[in-house]
Amino acid sequence: MRSLHVRVRVRLFARQRELAGSRELALEVPAPATLEDAWAALVRAVPALEDGRAYVRFAVNGAYAEAGTVLADGDEVAVIPPVSGGSDEISRPIPPPGGRWILELRPAPLAAGLGRELVDRLVTPADGAAVVFEGRTRETPGAPAPGEEEAAARLAGLPVEALEYEALEPLAGRVFGQIAAEVAERFEVDRLAVVHAVGRVALGEASVVVVAVAPHRGPAFDAARFAIDEVKARAPIWKAEQVAGGHVWIGRPARTGPGDDTPG
Repeated sequence: MRSLHVRVRVRLFARQRELAGSRELALEVPAPATLEDAWAALVRAVPALEDGRAYVRFAVNGAYAEAGTVLADGDEVAVIPPVSGGSDEISRPIPPPGGRWILELRPAPLAAGLGRELVDRLVTPADGAAVVFEGRTRETPGAPAPGEEEAAARLAGLPVEALEYEALEPLAGRVFGQIAAEVAERFEVDRLAVVHAVGRVALGEASVVVVAVAPHRGPAFDAARFAIDEVKARAPIWKAEQVAGGHVWIGRPARTGPGDDTPG
């Protein structure tokens, strides 16, 4: 007999996780069920989430999916809030022949000499340029994510003491791979590293390191800039600014693909 309900496991991140008071919820949704149906069931269970619908995206079993996607019994649904984005491309590309990518999430803190290590792992005798970018925790705040305006106003004027990062790891790897493939196509730079921290990153420490290696400096600079801008805008990684007395989730709603703007 066909089941009358679809059972799904819902994973929550960042602000949505805090509003629900849990990282995961088990839901039963009347069959046939779509992601939008699962969201409605989630809101019934946690009404505080309702106002966030305009800003969230969804993933099913580690791949981005549209709200009309039909769910199967046992599916894992991830609710992707603002802070990062993500491409609709769900495959994980592989480096072109002769190329090499180092695409990783690592527990914080990142090693002080990580940039040098990555250069040494990527560079070849044909390369005349290695560009290293480090994103570091600064004391001035960023733009609050939608729904975090009240918390940002309450904590305004306080210096940032640390950043706290969390990520949806399988999907982050796919997005890193897609960005690396775009770097190879746009700039003909096929040796690239993106290493991002997960956990607490103290003031002045690095949260992300990007390395682009190429025969000439122009493509290497362009590739590194493009890679960090796209990681910030699209990867399913969230950050909260930690200040004395509280924290604020930072970010923008998802961008769905490469863009010419530079995210804040």
